[in-house]
Amino acid sequence: MTIADIRLLHPGPASSRPLALDDLIDLLAPADRSIARVRANAVSSVDGSATVDGLSGGLGGPADLVVFDLLRRLSDVVVVGAGTARDEGYGPLVLSDDVVSWREEHDLAPHPVLALVSASLRLDPSDPIVVDAPVRPIVVTTESSPREARVRLEEVADVVTCGVDRVDPRLLVSALVARGLRQIHTEGGPSLLGDVIAADLLDEICVTVSPGLEGGGGPRIASNPESLDLRALHLDHVLLSGDMLLSKYSRRR
Repeated sequence: MTIADIRLLHPGPASSRPLALDDLIDLLAPADRSIARVRANAVSSVDGSATVDGLSGGLGGPADLVVFDLLRRLSDVVVVGAGTARDEGYGPLVLSDDVVSWREEHDLAPHPVLALVSASLRLDPSDPIVVDAPVRPIVVTTESSPREARVRLEEVADVVTCGVDRVDPRLLVSALVARGLRQIHTEGGPSLLGDVIAADLLDEICVTVSPGLEGGGGPRIASNPESLDLRALHLDHVLLSGDMLLSKYSRRR
């Protein structure tokens, strides 16, 4: 794994050398894997947009990709909205051989499970994201999703119902934890992350601030129609790579 030049700004003192891979893992790893934890990762422009030309990829860079990969390495399950997976061109969740070896050495399953969230089940059961997955994926849906689509997907994935017309994030988290998938990592999109925040389930979020201005046309990293009270967070660390800031916040206890 190629490591970008990433330096620690906070907590101080600021590092005078790039962080090694093990340093980054120590910063991102959960303190106790036996305790269920919901984590998110997102990237934003300086002026608050989650996308450029409709995609988040244009905001990232080498350092952001390192954190993205490490968060997957450390998770039991990666949760993503089916629309986001489709728009961002997701492939099957396959880790490199060296990462698989690292996970096995740390008593983790070789690969995390991929959980796709889709209320409508507008998913192609022949899509490589499903059929080429190294671990049978999970599809999280609703009672109102089409039965025919459910039957087709059940041949290649575990289809789990978590809500009537809309996926309930509380039921989603409970279903994953019941399967032993305690380290839950979501990569969005904005509606899924907004629902997780509204349900007060988010324990930790990593946010990359990309050094650019988008102009206000793009969405935020989280979207929800409800008006919520401000949720206070604790700043765990801030990293710097070139002009890009990479931060991690956790909920205040």
